[in-house]
Formats: sequence, C-alpha cells, structure tokens
Amino acid sequence: MTTSATLTSKLQKVSWSDRRVVLALLLVIVGAVMSLMSPYFLRIDNLLSMTQFGAVVGLLALGQAMVILGGAGGIDLSVGSTMSLSGVLMGLVAQNTGVSPWIAALVALAAGLVLGVVNGFLVTVIRIPALIATLGTLFLYSSVALVLTGGGQTGGMDRDGFRFLGNSTVLGIPTQVLLVVVPCYLIVGAIFAWTRYGRRIYQVGNNELAAALVGTNVTLLRFSLYCWSGVLAAIAAIVSNSWLLTARPSAGLNLELQAVTIAVLGGIHIFGGRGNLGGVALAVLLVVVLNSGLQLAGFSQTVQAGVLGALLVISALLSGVTGFRPWRKGARARPGHAE
Repeated sequence: MTTSATLTSKLQKVSWSDRRVVLALLLVIVGAVMSLMSPYFLRIDNLLSMTQFGAVVGLLALGQAMVILGGAGGIDLSVGSTMSLSGVLMGLVAQNTGVSPWIAALVALAAGLVLGVVNGFLVTVIRIPALIATLGTLFLYSSVALVLTGGGQTGGMDRDGFRFLGNSTVLGIPTQVLLVVVPCYLIVGAIFAWTRYGRRIYQVGNNELAAALVGTNVTLLRFSLYCWSGVLAAIAAIVSNSWLLTARPSAGLNLELQAVTIAVLGGIHIFGGRGNLGGVALAVLLVVVLNSGLQLAGFSQTVQAGVLGALLVISALLSGVTGFRPWRKGARARPGHAE
C-alpha cells in the first residue's frame, strides 16, 4: 500500500471512529451554510446571544449525558421543567424577601437537588421506568412553576451586580461560559477520567451485573446521577435568570428535547456506558448554530423542532455507522472512549 493510500485509510478511520471529528466537520459546514443564509448570522450580537443560550442548554445536556451513561434506559425528560421550577423558586425568594439574587441562587440549587432526588427515587427505588417517571415530573414541575407565578414572571434579579453572570464578558468570552459552563464540564470530565465513581458510571452502563459483583451499589449510583442532573438544571436556571434578569415558568420549555439530542449526538450511547464530554460540547455548538441560523433565516419553530428530531434519529443511527454494535455478544466500551 502506498504512503498516500495509507494516510487516506487512516484519515477515514479516524473520521468514522471518533464522533468528535465528525461533529467538528459538521460544525464548520453548518456554520458556513448559515452565514450564507443570513447576513446577520456572524454579527457580534447574534454570536453573543447564541453563546448565552448555548450555556443554558449545555448545562442541561451535561446532566442528561450523565443520566444516560448510567444505562438501563436512563433518561431525564424533566430537565427543562426542573430548570423552570428552580429558577421560579429563586425568583420568588429574591422578589418577596428582598435578599440578594446571589443568596437566592442557593435556593435554586437546593430545589434542583430535591427535584433530582424525587426523580432518582421514582426511577431507582420505586422502579418506575425512567421515561414514564421523568415524563410525569416534567408535567408536574412545570405545572407547579406556572401555579406559583400565575403564568407570569418574577423580578428582583437586576441588583447586587447579579447581571454580571449572564450579561458580561471576560476577555471577550461570555462570563457564564468562562466561569460556569467550562468549569462544570471540566469537573465532570475529571470525575469520569480520574475517579472510581466516574469509572463505575461507565461500568454500570456497560454491565450492571458485573459492576454489582465487584461491589458497586448500582441503585445508589444511578440515583446519584439524577441528583447531578437536577443540580445542573438548577445551575442552568441561575444562569438563565442572570441573562434574562427575570425568572420565567417557561424558561426551560422544550429544552429537554434539545438536551437529549445533544447528549446522543455528542456520542453518549443511548444504552449507556459509552461516550465522552468532548463530543457533547461540540454537539452543543452544532445544535445552537443550527437553531440560530434557522431562526435568522425565517424558519418556524416547527421546522426547528423537526430538524432536532431528525438529528436525534441520525444520532442513534451513527452508533452503527461508527462500528458500535450493542447486539454483538461481548461488546464492551472503554470508559471515555469516543464513538
């Protein structure tokens, strides 16, 4: 085989074996197409808006990825509603008690944790299928948020410098990305790569029986993943409140679809135990660029939702294209190994 042919073969192998390479290529292509479709796409204000929204959905996708990695059909369809309710509770405390939004943010974190505990209890202890349990809490949490606010929104956010988190930049980078999203991804990535807890998430996702035989408490581990998802949704609520300077019961509406799409598109295998956060981060950028570009080009919300649905189906199919066969006897993935 010639040197040129060998190089071509290696490039083809890398492109199809690492989801991150495919996503990076798609991101460049989609970005170029969207910039041609709308002259406003590359404007600074639009890029900033994309980044601000991407910070919120990126945090939801991170929690979703952790739940799905745990296997057993794990999924959290309530992440958007958890974000909405956590943000509303924070807003009500800030507005009605006069405390600083920074202090009220602790209420959001506590609420997110409690809501994650409820999901984890329903799925891992009561053993309601995750799809049903979190679909139920999706409607429950969103209804409570609407009832608490009467369908309106709360204020009390534009004081004590709280807008700094969602409406400022550091070295040209939006503050919420530099000080919130990046650290969250780095912390979770470090947990996956360097801790026993992180390794056990992959082990449980691949083979829960084998994980149990080596001493892993499978129920407790999966329970903890829903808690992580709730807390990350609450952090997304804090970022959203600082960005919009209001707490809205509809803040997380329909973001669960985007969170699932991003996680699976980013290489988190839908059956768990496989994937990495680098792919998820690239998928966040791709979905945000698509949404923004389609919106600027005049496409309706219906078309945008249809594109997301198509991406979700394509993401599932890519598991086969990249060589992973869940039906193949003995198939196992290495922790952190990309598709």
